[in-house]
Amino acid sequence: MSDSRLRLAVITGSVREGRFGPTVANWFVGEAERRDDLQVDPIDLADVPIGSAAPTMEPAAETLAALGGLTPRLDAADAFVVVTPEYNHSYPAALKNAIDWHNAQFHAKPVAFVSYGGLSGGLRAVEHLRLVFAELHAVTTRDTVSFHGVWERFDGDGRPKEADGPAAAAKTLLDQLTWWARALKDARTTSPYRA
Repeated sequence: MSDSRLRLAVITGSVREGRFGPTVANWFVGEAERRDDLQVDPIDLADVPIGSAAPTMEPAAETLAALGGLTPRLDAADAFVVVTPEYNHSYPAALKNAIDWHNAQFHAKPVAFVSYGGLSGGLRAVEHLRLVFAELHAVTTRDTVSFHGVWERFDGDGRPKEADGPAAAAKTLLDQLTWWARALKDARTTSPYRA
């Protein structure tokens, strides 16, 4: 019997020391793994050493090795969730670099966002990312999960202190994302996408 679950890559975009991203990403991965229609692949860019390697025509051997682990995982995904903070009213450089190293892996696939930060909750980073993913022929979902004042929103065990609101937002996001993932997967199967 084949596995009909959609493959969801959850990308943690921050690689800074002391980052809060893994806390938010781990919570979200837990929410996604509760669903029986998803197979979740957590990708932490801190584990992918391409953060400072600018995309070139001929990547260095160490960059090729890093991409050798990341590229097939992105390629296999039917959908993506990007977990991002906001740095200087935008998103992290390591996330931009990982996106720039890839193109076809995102074609005709949906992308959703979980953002976090201070007053804006990372939403300015999300707005920038929407433009980038449009250029990659990806479809972004309307609804996001956003944590404003994130440091006060989670307890010592990495769970939201007020769980109902974030859980409801995650469900809405995942419902939209899986709808788009299934529709686009069916469309790619029927008629391969040409960028």
